[in-house]
Amino acid sequence: MHIHILGICGTFMGSLAVIARELGHTVTGSDQGVYPPMSTQLQAQGITLMEGYRVKNLEPQPDLVLIGNAMSRGNPEVEAVLNRRMDYMSGPEWLAREVLRHRWVMAVAGTHGKTTTTAMLLWILDQAGFDAGYLVGGVPQDFPVSARLGSSDFFVIEADEYDSAFFDKRSKFIHYRPNTLILNNLEYDHADIFDSVEAIERQFHHVVRTVPSQGLIIRPAVDRHLDSALAMGCWSPVQDTAIGSEATATVDWRAELLAEDGSRFMVIHHEQPVAMLKWNLSGLHNVRNALSAIAAARHVGVTPDHAVAALCRFSGVKRRMELVGDIDGVRVYDDFAHHPTAIASTLEGLRNQVGDEPIVAIIEPRSNTMKQGVHKQTLIPSAALADRVLWGNLSDMGWLPELVDGWRAEHGNLDHHQVLCSVEDLVENALAELPETCHIVIMSNGGFGGIHSKLVTELEKRRG
Repeated sequence: MHIHILGICGTFMGSLAVIARELGHTVTGSDQGVYPPMSTQLQAQGITLMEGYRVKNLEPQPDLVLIGNAMSRGNPEVEAVLNRRMDYMSGPEWLAREVLRHRWVMAVAGTHGKTTTTAMLLWILDQAGFDAGYLVGGVPQDFPVSARLGSSDFFVIEADEYDSAFFDKRSKFIHYRPNTLILNNLEYDHADIFDSVEAIERQFHHVVRTVPSQGLIIRPAVDRHLDSALAMGCWSPVQDTAIGSEATATVDWRAELLAEDGSRFMVIHHEQPVAMLKWNLSGLHNVRNALSAIAAARHVGVTPDHAVAALCRFSGVKRRMELVGDIDGVRVYDDFAHHPTAIASTLEGLRNQVGDEPIVAIIEPRSNTMKQGVHKQTLIPSAALADRVLWGNLSDMGWLPELVDGWRAEHGNLDHHQVLCSVEDLVENALAELPETCHIVIMSNGGFGGIHSKLVTELEKRRG
């Protein structure tokens, strides 16, 4: 079968393409933005990519078109599919029908940490000898591709609450019917499709409704929005997680920090120490991710000590504090943070790791929610732990410079914040008067104009 995918370079649709190819289908796809790591991954799988949306991309006519949720009416290929009455469906529906129907689905949902937690759980199962299928919304460092079919009964999937397609406004994860469900957290996001956090809580409740009574839900002990979602009804066992004494009651899984940056901690199960986890990751958000992954793996028979041993060797995920350059004392990281909470968590983890060494944050508020200014009141405080903050205003959002100027006028302490409208200016300002030792964190959920390679190249020229 020839399957054509619209929006193929998106993290979900690109992973779907890999699975479709593994099933033996001929796969082609088109997208407006074609850039690594997804583009190179797809090309390596023998998948034909077409940049831009054109009617001729549908020639010869495919047997089925999978339409990504970024597509809308008016798109030339969408209109051609409808006018020609071609077979089409959403990506999540195809995956549910063709792959997940008879699998034990282990789904990871939440506003933050989905990709990393999914990769952690997958790595634990892999090291325990499971040949689990998977779909991760990113590229795990420990695996060659972001998705695979797998030969076992188990399938690990990053379960997004974003809608499925322009013709199916249900959240993607409603299609998956998980046996094991991780709910990492819940905050307001995706302002382009959700009017309020209560609307997101309702979608989380809908996926909770699909978990069997013999299944398992894993959640943090302290999260008021998850409390609300579960209060609407829950018919499955629930296990909770916490760090230290943040939960007033006894929890199923707890981490006791042995290092402030989260690089070492003891895993406690039912108040009994299990094993110490020492790894290369940092940040309390990753400690929480690890607890959830360990709990989920236990649900399918992997003992906590084996899970901890596997995570000690976990390499992480591309674009999650990925070190992309280390030049003469200056370390450059690429991070996917696209929400104030994620920005703050990332910077907190790095600050605890590097102490007083200078941190420069280069941040592009790029998500649909960010562009609308929904989180602008918490945006500047989220970067408080950076010594310098460069805001990339590549979309020319008028509210961003106004926000910084207004904050500066009110508080008088934002001289280390700058708003810049081009990648070239961002690179030049980032490298101006750079101290001998420094950490530069680039945060965006997109390609950010190729700033990562441009900054590293320029840094090598100046310090080489």
